[in-house]
Amino acid sequence: MGTHLPSTRAAGGTGSAGAAPGRRLPLREVLRRGAAWAADYAWIVDRQARALLRPPAADRWSDGPGAPVLLVPGIYETWGVMAPLAQALHSAGHPVHAVPSLGFNEGDLAWSAGQVADRLAELDLRGAVLVAHSKGGLIGKLALTLPRTGGRAVGLVAVNTPFAGSSYARWFPLRAVRALSPRDPHLLALAAQLPVNARVVTVHSRFDPHVPGDQRLEGAVDVPLPVDGHFRVLSSPLVHREVAHAVGTLAEAARVSPGGPRLAEGTAGH
Repeated sequence: MGTHLPSTRAAGGTGSAGAAPGRRLPLREVLRRGAAWAADYAWIVDRQARALLRPPAADRWSDGPGAPVLLVPGIYETWGVMAPLAQALHSAGHPVHAVPSLGFNEGDLAWSAGQVADRLAELDLRGAVLVAHSKGGLIGKLALTLPRTGGRAVGLVAVNTPFAGSSYARWFPLRAVRALSPRDPHLLALAAQLPVNARVVTVHSRFDPHVPGDQRLEGAVDVPLPVDGHFRVLSSPLVHREVAHAVGTLAEAARVSPGGPRLAEGTAGH
């Protein structure tokens, strides 16, 4: 049996759920969400352009005394989009690595999880924590279930990941996005993988325009934050602090218990 993983601190917020059924949002809340949505798109356009025009080297933040981190970006994101979070983790002492072979992360979950496993082996990482955004959290969870990642990856911190799927995905014309529908059989199969949830910390926005509803995982630590947006939170100092805290907690729990960290009952869903 592994060591119980202490719950990370809940920093406030209520998750990304909308108004209760049949209840209309106040005008002030509608305006706040609209502004957050616009700012979110402006941020990702700017960040993706920077990542494409001046991509950071994959080993730019690869030194440090702390537990190694492997970044897994979201769909249609290059890993450079996560640069603000990578810098913050590196400043906290963690060597940070990327998976360049994911490209724009358009592949299916099985192939992408294989790329993560291959990268862990290529870098010969031990005791690493996967830090993921959006779809990257699904890839990271699947990677943790692969026998060949045992000992190399000890946990996952997922930011704004649609673990229950996104109800908007089925309306999107691109197949890679439709695969994130709550009805997708691969997503449903991954959701049924419950034991691995004990090595997952989920961090999510109060309002996420792309991932609506309750995305908490049974048995995982849930950290709702009083921030808005799907993409822009990657540059939030609050998100940086919570992710770094979760990485350290997962790594320490794995260090003291070779069987891997395990969440105490009742710690999820703050």
